[in-house]
Amino acid sequence: MPIDAAKAVAAEPRTGEITWNSKDVQLYHLGIGAGTPATDPDELRYTLESRLHVLPSFATVAGSGSPGVISSLSMPGIEVDLARVLHGGQTLTIHRPIPAEGTATATGRIAAVYDKGKAAVLVMRTEVADADGPLWTNDAQIFVRGEGGWGGDRGPSARLEPPVGEPDRVVERPVREDQALLYRLSGDWNPLHADPEFAKVAGFERPILHGLCTYGMTLKAVVDTLLGGDVTRVRSYVTRFAGVVYPGETLRIRMWHTPGSTRVAVSAVERDDASVLADTIVEHT
Repeated sequence: MPIDAAKAVAAEPRTGEITWNSKDVQLYHLGIGAGTPATDPDELRYTLESRLHVLPSFATVAGSGSPGVISSLSMPGIEVDLARVLHGGQTLTIHRPIPAEGTATATGRIAAVYDKGKAAVLVMRTEVADADGPLWTNDAQIFVRGEGGWGGDRGPSARLEPPVGEPDRVVERPVREDQALLYRLSGDWNPLHADPEFAKVAGFERPILHGLCTYGMTLKAVVDTLLGGDVTRVRSYVTRFAGVVYPGETLRIRMWHTPGSTRVAVSAVERDDASVLADTIVEHT
């Protein structure tokens, strides 16, 4: 088996310095669809350096996504075919507002390996801190198809009970045809999102949008719609990637709002509301 769970979890963490600046933040925001309309004051806080606010999901790409999912797949105990890899879920905890420019230390490790039968799930944890203390913690749940079945721990279930009642808000966000090509400039170079031939080998009719791009677009919709555009109110954000998005489609984002958290469900309008993000919660003040 290419995955040695015990060896992967016991491996020494990888630590390195990451840096980012306002240009990186602006590029990320453009990659998740910010800037339309270009002169809208609410959009300028994502695109204009003199009034820049950092959407917390920028944490998933800060430092070009280093140490990143692809680099983590080369950790001791792990040897997998990239075409079998899918991003299953993401959990982000924000300890302090993210500055528009910064230097920090990122420590990445395999926090857990679960056996789901037909797939293995790797939990890749990245903890980031600067001179003033912890900034954020990222957990990426990575499915590796065909690598389960060794009798290991199945791990916790990410499934939640469906939200009750009609959503408080529903918004739609278009995904541009070139969205994945722009988003990948923030550091996720997986050819699945750009190369048609590679996408076919991986089982898709054409390149798909990065799950973390959908993740960022969704958080921006919640912040802009329900949190008054205040990015500092976000405390944590968790989702399960339930399906793919193809560039050119439209996201339908449903929100069930309470004072301390918002449940979210995201679907692809053009494919009969096929589920894209599920079991999604934004915790906030």
